[in-house]
Amino acid sequence: MIKDIIAEGLAAGWQHIDGAEQQQDKSLECDVLIVGSGAGGGITAQVLTQAGLKVLIVEEGPLKSSQDFKMQERQAYPDLYQESAARKTKDKAIGIFQGRCVGGSTTVNWTTSLRTPEHTLSHWQQRWGFTHINPVSLAPYFQQAEQMLGIQPWLTRNQNNSLLAKGCDALGWSYQAIPRNVKQCWDLGYCGMGCPTNAKQSMLVTTIPAALNAGASLLSRFRVQQLTIENDQVVGAQLIALTKNQRTTKRVFTVKAKHVVLAAGAIGSPAILLRSKVPDPYQRVGKRTFLHPSVMSGALFEHVVASHQGAPQSVYSDHFVWQNGSEGACGYKLEVPPVHPILLATKTTGFGQFHSEMMQQINHLQVTIALLRDGFHNDSVGGQVQLRDDGSPVLDYSISDYLWQGARRALLSMAELQFAAGAKKVYPLHEQSQLVSSWAEAKKLIKQLPMQALATRLASAHVMGGCAMGGDEQNSVVDEAGNYRWLSGLSVIDGSVFPTSLGANPQLSIYAMALRNAELLAKSLRR
Repeated sequence: MIKDIIAEGLAAGWQHIDGAEQQQDKSLECDVLIVGSGAGGGITAQVLTQAGLKVLIVEEGPLKSSQDFKMQERQAYPDLYQESAARKTKDKAIGIFQGRCVGGSTTVNWTTSLRTPEHTLSHWQQRWGFTHINPVSLAPYFQQAEQMLGIQPWLTRNQNNSLLAKGCDALGWSYQAIPRNVKQCWDLGYCGMGCPTNAKQSMLVTTIPAALNAGASLLSRFRVQQLTIENDQVVGAQLIALTKNQRTTKRVFTVKAKHVVLAAGAIGSPAILLRSKVPDPYQRVGKRTFLHPSVMSGALFEHVVASHQGAPQSVYSDHFVWQNGSEGACGYKLEVPPVHPILLATKTTGFGQFHSEMMQQINHLQVTIALLRDGFHNDSVGGQVQLRDDGSPVLDYSISDYLWQGARRALLSMAELQFAAGAKKVYPLHEQSQLVSSWAEAKKLIKQLPMQALATRLASAHVMGGCAMGGDEQNSVVDEAGNYRWLSGLSVIDGSVFPTSLGANPQLSIYAMALRNAELLAKSLRR
């Protein structure tokens, strides 16, 4: 029988308050209020509680456990994702997958754990004035995170990943095994719906329990409406309790804190700052928010692929990421996604009989994705977090010609790779696309497809930036320790501090940065 870590912890006396069960307003006090329980918030919570500080973690989503994860998309998406996994950019052109539950996106991601590329760190030093953060200074924190979370290369491949490797071998392209944050993984393939075996070493089963065991308190289903600011110092926050279906209630919790850490993600953290009307003399909050906009290509094979089974991601290729240097033509990373019915149905273009026929061939379908590297070029400036009239955030993300050129090259590369791997037919995901039977036919089709928003199918599970870190106060929101430049008592420790996208899946980069900056914060607060 699988051990239910959450149920056992609650029975043992963990301090947990569920917003959906509250009947009256309350006031709370703590040393540190951490907003968000994902990669940044979870790591920070463990470091600060083990340093002897009284920590309060607040999470907008629910607290779930392994017994709640039924490997059903229809249940997982509304329970565990922002906007039921239907979050999109302002123009609806890019789908955005983000977790909204205790553990954040670490609870629902596909476990890929890659270090920040040295090209990226070098660019940050040269362009964004980093002086303390570099490959050497981060190496101990990468090693610590990898040891904590069981991160090591996963050498077992399902067919979906094997075909990516096969195509690379045939074309002479480089590829590598993906390190995953798992222990005793059952290789089920349903990581995106929460791990029912606790094999995934997410914050839900590692750092959050460690923090709660050390005396931290957890508030789930609470939204931070705004920070409380007095005399240029953040002294707490106002929280609104949410119902089980995430609607706001009239219950308000007031938290008084000596320090606040924003770890609500690259859309959530800027949104809180904007709602709080924080001082922002250079208008940088919410700007330069980045995705890895991803184009997709489907391929039909004679043999069964069963892309829903096995580790979702175990092979990647960086062959095209840095081919033109960090500031040259847009690079892209090649990976594969798991192929589950609802995920496929909502991302596949076409309709009617064509769409039905594609869905019926799901077990013979291999899908490759190309993650576009945004933020390194002058024509590649990302998006902007804005607030709707009700205060909820939306990401305005226009796609430049620079990115569209990268998208076309990526579609060409994926089609070439899939035919090299033995595909019988390939289908670039685009509203004006069609099934093609040869690389020559695919090349002709893709070169004619208009690269336009809402025509080219785009998605991203990686959101970065919006509270950029850097050495220049005119171009950054926080310093290299994560301290907000214009208020005391406030830090940002999550993926929103990255000044560009990474060119790699961000999970491990956030872990390492959080370990570093939470350690610095603990020393500062103890003084």
